[in-house]
Amino acid sequence: MPSSGTWIATTVVGCVTSLWLYKENRSLHAELDAKNAPAKTADVQKQDDDTPAPRPSTPAYRPIQFPTIQSGPNDQTRLDKRAQKQQELSAMFGRQDGETDDQYRGRVMPFLSAILAMPRKHIVEMRKLAEQKANVTPDQDQQIEAALQPIYQNIMSYANNAISSGSVSPYERNVPSWLEFVGGLGPILADADSSIGRILSTDQEAAMYDTGFEWGEYLGLEAPWEQLSPPPPPKH
Repeated sequence: MPSSGTWIATTVVGCVTSLWLYKENRSLHAELDAKNAPAKTADVQKQDDDTPAPRPSTPAYRPIQFPTIQSGPNDQTRLDKRAQKQQELSAMFGRQDGETDDQYRGRVMPFLSAILAMPRKHIVEMRKLAEQKANVTPDQDQQIEAALQPIYQNIMSYANNAISSGSVSPYERNVPSWLEFVGGLGPILADADSSIGRILSTDQEAAMYDTGFEWGEYLGLEAPWEQLSPPPPPKH
């Protein structure tokens, strides 16, 4: 059974970076489509001219058109766009000039809650179905919920310390620091696995796992990320 640290790593890093990747990918796809549209039109027209008329019962064959990746000066443009997206993330999740803690939370946390709303709904439904499959009793469910509360506190304390120290920052893409942060979550998740293992039987844990449910993924989404501390102001 895989370590839940793998799932928490994906969840935590994904919550912060997926917005940037999504926006960048959309802009790159739009740029690529615009550049290849004339070529695609010409290729399709040529295929229409060269392809013989199909039989009445046989659909015409159309080969898949793969876009051609441009190289050269365009690479620099993409790097510029990457830097621009980082600036946008810094403006979104970084501290603005003169912004208080309460003002920061009022600006950022509703947005964060909106991002997590649907994934949280899905993971709660997955837990309910998995517990039904494993015949988890109401008493066991309450014990699990009680055991998770200190885990949530440890996760938030760890995350807020990383933010206040600057090791996790919205102002730069510091991959080594992110990897170090994710690695530090391992012991916290190990405590969660141990606590749940003292409540559920081995067969119950296996039954829940077989449904596709992962406690690490659940903790990563259900942790109260709205309690994150605002980052320090950027260094000028």
